[in-house]
Amino acid sequence: MSSPKTLIASDLDRTLIYSSAALALTMPDARAPRLLCVEVHESKPLSYMTETAAALLSELGDTALFVPTTTRTRKQYQRINLPGPAPKYAICANGGHLLVDGVSDPDWHASVTARLATECAPLAEVREHLEATADPSWVRKHRVAEDLFVYLVVERELLPEEWVKELAVWAENRGWTVSLQGRKIYAVPKPLTKSAAMRELARRTGAPLTLAAGDSLLDADLLLAADRGWRPGHGELADTDWTAPAITALPERGVAAGERILREFLRGAREM
Repeated sequence: MSSPKTLIASDLDRTLIYSSAALALTMPDARAPRLLCVEVHESKPLSYMTETAAALLSELGDTALFVPTTTRTRKQYQRINLPGPAPKYAICANGGHLLVDGVSDPDWHASVTARLATECAPLAEVREHLEATADPSWVRKHRVAEDLFVYLVVERELLPEEWVKELAVWAENRGWTVSLQGRKIYAVPKPLTKSAAMRELARRTGAPLTLAAGDSLLDADLLLAADRGWRPGHGELADTDWTAPAITALPERGVAAGERILREFLRGAREM
């Protein structure tokens, strides 16, 4: 393919697509935007974007190299049916898998697993710690994702804040990061990053400009690695007032933020 001028690496959940609980439709019902379902799971609609955002994303696919960039596993990512041209590249498992035409690049995955083996505590140690310390009264599921990281599905209102803080300190000392996103607590190895995969794609494609967006702690490295980045008015990054020189903190929350981010991506790509 010809070298793109702009590579856009965007987080998906709570950045471009939203569950019904995360839509933040604060306007009167009659003024709510029309929504497009972009994910079905177990025969039920799960994720949405506004119809306006869907049109913007279709337009973006013709303007720049759009790369969905997610902590989701490959299987979870493949449930999503985004509008516009099918992305040639996607980053899954927080950078653990680099998909090319839907297939994981084996060389990239091998390089990632080699780094994890030498730079942080093993997955088994972290998994055992979570199973030993997380209280079944507020944990609904324990999950291992792609043999790369772990996460818990929890009852958020019952989750002790102190437990999350203690886990973060414990993980930090072992080269891992903890991120709380909605009803999920992620424990992810520090060398497993979206930014490394984005840099690899920029190298392969020769794209001189990189743009990015994300809402969570796991997106911070991606935003810092991009030439320009945006974060919505909700999520971990907004809650801690996280920012950096090339980052724009948007006021919009919920599904409206996804629409605004796509407008910013289009504007940035057209300026090249």
